[in-house]
Amino acid sequence: MARPRRRSMYPSWFFLPAGVFYVVLFLIPTGASLYFALTRWTLFDSEFIGFDNFVAFFQDPALSTGFVNTFVFAAVTSALKVVLGMALGLLLSAQIIGRGFLRSVVFFPVLVSTIGVGITFKVLLDPFDGLVNRVIEFFGATGPGWLTDPALALLSVAFVDVWKGVGLAALIYIAGIVAIPQEYSEAARVDGASAWHHFRHITLPLLRPATVTVVLLSLIGGLRSFDLIWAMTKGGPGFTSDVIASVIYKQYQAGFFGLSTAGNVILFLVVAAIIFPLSAWLNRKETEL
Repeated sequence: MARPRRRSMYPSWFFLPAGVFYVVLFLIPTGASLYFALTRWTLFDSEFIGFDNFVAFFQDPALSTGFVNTFVFAAVTSALKVVLGMALGLLLSAQIIGRGFLRSVVFFPVLVSTIGVGITFKVLLDPFDGLVNRVIEFFGATGPGWLTDPALALLSVAFVDVWKGVGLAALIYIAGIVAIPQEYSEAARVDGASAWHHFRHITLPLLRPATVTVVLLSLIGGLRSFDLIWAMTKGGPGFTSDVIASVIYKQYQAGFFGLSTAGNVILFLVVAAIIFPLSAWLNRKETEL
């Protein structure tokens, strides 16, 4: 009777570098964060205080505003990136003049530094000397305080975030549109389907994987957003454009390192609690189609 051949471990060694990076760059920092969130620590010592940091963080008066703003910011930016990204993807997949150049123009903001974009738009949206309000004044109207009006500051930053990130969404949609087999379009033309029916019954359903990807990436980015908000408003005026990440950073600036670490853990749990169930639900819906 022939002895069964032992399975070689050779292919498994290729996973070792990725596993090392995962442990060193994710598991160890995550474990350290969970521990230090339960301490009052500085660079030189730490004192275990249990869940006191979490209790103090939730008692922060700016936290409730930060929570609401985080969800508003993520919802607005995600919805606009899906709609505008799909529209640009459809446009830039069509046979139009200068298609390659237009694709480069749309994607270019993705490559620009977020801090640089924030500083640039902070200057452009200045209520007194900004170019945007000067153009509005040229037509006889008065421009609002885009970043100084509590009702507009968060939405102004959200629109800038959409401008910067919609190119990536458009690129994902272009890839999805190009992957659609031409046989569907040819069959629709033979059946006399209108452009709307072609989009509604062929393009939109077959772009579902691209839409799921854009939704998840946009939500993760929106829930974790910090750098653009900090560069443009620093959470102001007052606390009206604060998000969870900016509240955490302000605690860190004030020297409450354990408190800010607890905030990071809370942010991680919030993102995970939203993204993992949403991803499972969207992917399950996709398999049911």
